[in-house]
Amino acid sequence: MTIESDPSYPAHWEADVVLRDGGTARIRPITTEDAGRLVSFYEQVSDESKYYRFFAPYPRLSDRDVHRFTHHDYVDRVGLAATIGGEFIGTVRYDRIGPDGRPASGPADEAEVAFLVQDAHQGRGVASTLLEHIGAVARERGIRRFAAEVLPANNKMIKVFTDAGYQQKRSFEDGSVHLTLDLEPTAESLAVQRAREQRAEAHSVQRLLAPGSVAVVGVSRSGAGVGAAALRNLRDSGFRGHLYAVNEAVTRDLLDGVRAYPTIGAVGAPVDLAVIAVPADRVPDAVAACGEHGVQGLVVLSAGYGESGPAGLARQRELVRQVRSYGMRLIGPNAYGVINTAPEVELNASLTPAPMPTRGRIGLFTQSGAIGIALLSGLLRRGEGLSSFVSAGNRADVSGNDILQYWYDDEATDVALLYLETLGNPRKFTRLARRTAAVKPVVVAKGGRHSPAGHVVPGTRLPEATVSALLRQAGVIRVDTVTELVDVGLLLAAQPLPAGPRIKILGNSESLGILTYDACLTQGLQPLPPLDLTTAASPADFRTALTDALRSEDCDAVVVTAIPWVSEDAPADDLAGALRDAVAEHPGKPVAVVHVELEELVEALSAVRGLPHPAPYPAGVPAPDPRSPAGLPTTAGASIPSYPAAERAVKAVAEAVRYGQWRRATADDDGRVPEYEDIDEAGAAAQLAGLLTDVDAGAVLTLTDWDARELLARYGIRVLPTLPAPSADAAVRAAGVLGYPVALKTTAPHLRHRADLGGVRLDLTNEAELRRSYEELTDALGKPAELQPVVQPMVPRGVDTVVRSVIDPAAGAVLSFGLAGVASELLGDTAHRLVPATDRDAAGLIRSIRTAPLLFGWRGSDPVDTPALEDLLLRLSRLVDDHPEVIGVSLEPVVVAAEGLSVLSATVRVAHPPARGDLGPRTLPSY
Repeated sequence: MTIESDPSYPAHWEADVVLRDGGTARIRPITTEDAGRLVSFYEQVSDESKYYRFFAPYPRLSDRDVHRFTHHDYVDRVGLAATIGGEFIGTVRYDRIGPDGRPASGPADEAEVAFLVQDAHQGRGVASTLLEHIGAVARERGIRRFAAEVLPANNKMIKVFTDAGYQQKRSFEDGSVHLTLDLEPTAESLAVQRAREQRAEAHSVQRLLAPGSVAVVGVSRSGAGVGAAALRNLRDSGFRGHLYAVNEAVTRDLLDGVRAYPTIGAVGAPVDLAVIAVPADRVPDAVAACGEHGVQGLVVLSAGYGESGPAGLARQRELVRQVRSYGMRLIGPNAYGVINTAPEVELNASLTPAPMPTRGRIGLFTQSGAIGIALLSGLLRRGEGLSSFVSAGNRADVSGNDILQYWYDDEATDVALLYLETLGNPRKFTRLARRTAAVKPVVVAKGGRHSPAGHVVPGTRLPEATVSALLRQAGVIRVDTVTELVDVGLLLAAQPLPAGPRIKILGNSESLGILTYDACLTQGLQPLPPLDLTTAASPADFRTALTDALRSEDCDAVVVTAIPWVSEDAPADDLAGALRDAVAEHPGKPVAVVHVELEELVEALSAVRGLPHPAPYPAGVPAPDPRSPAGLPTTAGASIPSYPAAERAVKAVAEAVRYGQWRRATADDDGRVPEYEDIDEAGAAAQLAGLLTDVDAGAVLTLTDWDARELLARYGIRVLPTLPAPSADAAVRAAGVLGYPVALKTTAPHLRHRADLGGVRLDLTNEAELRRSYEELTDALGKPAELQPVVQPMVPRGVDTVVRSVIDPAAGAVLSFGLAGVASELLGDTAHRLVPATDRDAAGLIRSIRTAPLLFGWRGSDPVDTPALEDLLLRLSRLVDDHPEVIGVSLEPVVVAAEGLSVLSATVRVAHPPARGDLGPRTLPSY
């Protein structure tokens, strides 16, 4: 069924979802063309499940039943199906009912709901996922409550309803359990939905990274090519599971010592993961064979997709649809591969030759294979291992969001490193990153602002500094280069978090110490005077000085600087041992080493020498108090990161300091989105629906001043009244209505907010002053028809500010704040936060601009009413978050006085919203 064949068909309800066990399914509306599928589905359901659904023996569906269950108006009667391979595995439907329980139409806001899931797929979370989606559909159609009748013995279905997190009522009537669910999302229902999302997506990645069996499809008999290389790397790295080679022309039992088969279907045993390395035009056949064999996931190394142009992009989209139709997940195409160093797995399904990286505490995700190679090489040179590695290529399915879901509670990963060229679903990324960053560091190096070939997601219009600020709001450590990604990752993986910004510097070079001191100041740290041990310092002298620094309560981190000795009496191994011994005795503070031409020291410091890696803190296990010096596990005996330049070492320490500060602040108070009793959310929704009635999809409507004022007033944002003044007499009448003193200003686009051009006259206390100012204004700047003069009442003096909210194509809804005029327009002194903003976000927003001192009594001026400003920001954030139709709001200027504030002008733009966002039911990205 398509929109062309049935214009009422709601295509935006279609969605790919991840089920509880990590497999995928497609949810879509049931159509008149599904009669055969419905009958086949019903025949595979057990008699017990049928009895629970219909409360009586019901061996088969009648023709009338089939017609009823496949014919819907998609408003009062809706049916959804979960499908795999095009066949139904579960269904859900609702029928709108009135107060008497009989079929009804709007405005009745209650519906009966019922599920049926094939027995073979029960326990996979099919019903709970269908409930999320049918609930979203019902809310879209004006239904606010679901009613369900369930037999008392049907414990599974009762649990689906009771575990959903919705407010509900439960009673026992006429031998059945009667459940009523309020479909308004609650904090609990959202938490349940996101917890299920995390478990499902993490499990889907875990199936890719820890397979029990792997088949490489496309292994050449000559041993050349990508497929053969992938097979050798799997074999030589000691993969613990079963390994198979697939080549349609194979004539012998073994290829490179691995069991070989002409097709994957001939393997005769389950295959969990398939690595596909055949030309792009042969990939669909390989995918179909894998799907028919029950393969759980694919790594597609083949190129020739989105990176190659429009035809390749179309091929890539079809690949995703085909893979998901079989319930599989996909890494790639054009992928470099995956690595899992867990001793029970030892998976190297990548193009990285054996030996693969050693086991470590860093998880690494990249979209670029070339960058992946560089990062792997950089970590290897500096002695650091990995827990897991994913290079996703064109990232058509599995993305950085999925990997974050996996790393969140992965006990083997302490630090998450990501190289991203695009953010994909940015609202979801920042949400997941914020949650993950609360338990382990997330470090991101982001590529260019524009989407590269193969990545079908929008670029951002925000400046790079703004993107960094938004990521930092989520606790993400944003770095600029892959070198910094490695530098910061090494420190965080090996050392505890610093408790503050005080840095002790010690070493055997005064000059290097001064360079380090200057670098600390540049990064906003608080360095103590460097301690020069002189060039005659021995390893014992280093150990003593480092021990003293680590014991001291005057510093939070230590940077050790070292240059070569003139003699050979103090080899690098001795110095490394001395430093490690001091750290082992006093492990509470991070230590970094800056060296000059001491490459052997790098190797010596990175050697752990039998001492254990730090233990992670799994999700659900309380971590140490983040206000203590050890914001991460103590790492006594672990490697000490070293850097060939002071700036690189200090940059890494500074990022650890800032992240530690974020962790402590988040632990103390993560903020909350306030509730307001004076907000008219329903009234605003009705007003927006009316305003958009005649607006075409994709078009943008700028509201009139009257409509903008009315909408903002529903959220407690009062815009100062403004009356037009097309003539001097009209200006006088307007002043009579508003009351003196008044302001006279032009509103022509080229003069708007340009007081410097003389288009504003203030403090006009009587008619004479007003008429004289009107004459001066028109004489100097033009006729009234050009100037569009208005009259406003005067407000208390204060600081002029600008408050805005816009929808960025990549970042979603963003709240912005700055001072009006030169500060924000010329100098770009504007701060940003993601919507919805918490009270903590609002307070930080107004304090994060460089000109913030002007709000807090700079040079003896009166401080302004910042609580009123924070309240305004939070109300605007709520408006934009509650109503995705609002795509842009500009409040300029907002005059903040010593008591209260005044919004002098407002511009509001609205449009039809996208069908669903991050707050909707769980879905996989659609490309």
